[in-house]
Amino acid sequence: MHIKKHLGFTGLRKMLSKRFLQVEDSRNPDKTEYRLHDFFMTGFAMMYFQDPSLLTFQRRLQKAWNLNNLKTMFNIESIPKDTQLRDILDQAPTDELEAIFSDYLHQLQRNKQLESYQFLNGTYLIPIDGSQYFSSKKLCCPGCLIKKSKGHIRYHHQILQAVIIHPDMKQVLPLAPESIQNKDGSTKQDCEINAGKRIIAKIRKAHPKLKITIGGDGLYSKQPFINELKTAGMSYILVAKPTDHKILFEWVDELTGLGDGKKLEIKMPKGKRYVYEWINQVPLNGTADADQVNFFQFQIINKADKTTYKNSWVTDIAINKGNIRDLVKGGRARWKVENETFNTLKNQGYHLEHNYGHGNKNLSMVFFMLNLLAFYTHQILELTDPLYQKCRQDFSSRKEFWNQIRCTFRFMVFESWESMIKKIIGPPDFMPP
Repeated sequence: MHIKKHLGFTGLRKMLSKRFLQVEDSRNPDKTEYRLHDFFMTGFAMMYFQDPSLLTFQRRLQKAWNLNNLKTMFNIESIPKDTQLRDILDQAPTDELEAIFSDYLHQLQRNKQLESYQFLNGTYLIPIDGSQYFSSKKLCCPGCLIKKSKGHIRYHHQILQAVIIHPDMKQVLPLAPESIQNKDGSTKQDCEINAGKRIIAKIRKAHPKLKITIGGDGLYSKQPFINELKTAGMSYILVAKPTDHKILFEWVDELTGLGDGKKLEIKMPKGKRYVYEWINQVPLNGTADADQVNFFQFQIINKADKTTYKNSWVTDIAINKGNIRDLVKGGRARWKVENETFNTLKNQGYHLEHNYGHGNKNLSMVFFMLNLLAFYTHQILELTDPLYQKCRQDFSSRKEFWNQIRCTFRFMVFESWESMIKKIIGPPDFMPP
């Protein structure tokens, strides 16, 4: 069973270690008991196994056998105490963590794994969307967003996430996130659209040659954000609603009435119909410098002639009969950010909204990024690792699979992640160390 060397667990862990070791440690080396690397890697391991009690079990193994799986699998020399872990990571910078997302993607690219994600014209479809991952009436830090309502104050953290997706691929590939947070010295609250501009610049800087199509909801289909995309050399497929783009829809109605609009209707099973409509070169809004955009909309109509789904988008990609169905698939695939990413992180074992520790500076964001990197590592293993895939298919649910992984990890010491997976798969000639 061949595992791609750099895309198996050990190869990915080594990439993490390399970056963690590069993080500048401002502590006095004469007074440090633990490597900064071990703080980061311990936090990552906790997220990887989705197990807040992981450290307790590994300390028991260390005490009984003078060895533990955090050492053998994650290259952790000493397991930090919980309080130390939070105190040190709260002060840790996040730049090197952001670089890991690019390291992973470049490795996927070098191993030809990224080719299956190519969308229209060789571009990569990258939808962006925001989500809240922390909320409290009491806990707060200087970066917290503040919401006041009826005399009550709530503090929260939000994130803007970009992911590489393909409408036909189950796995998603997250890029480095952008925090929506109050900046030092700023009197104005941060917002998603400003974070959107920052993440576009960040993506282009990290991947200067990547051909990109950005997806997003109606918040982004405005001229200022489209200008940012043009500057970054990116295409787009952005939701455009009649309530937000009245002049655009007036132009669409008028030009369609003049015969400029195109339509494609496809009969589907059970009496359903897919209706595609489009028109090229329509003003985005009523201003003199408005871009000419290409507009398309899609409806699903059931056998009772009732519309069960309808949405519309604008794009800079010229629309024709040959690509309209792919454009609609790309526009609708934006849900993968919410469902395949945020929903999985919040409700499928990663406990994204659990307060692992809030801190006073960077802790909340560091834990978010380590959680996201754990999710990314799992996505890559699902995509590339036959051993992981074989082990996973032996279990009826993801929950059962990870329960078995955690149980095995807690009570036995293994020389590597791969040896543990082989034990779980259970070939007759394999014995644990």
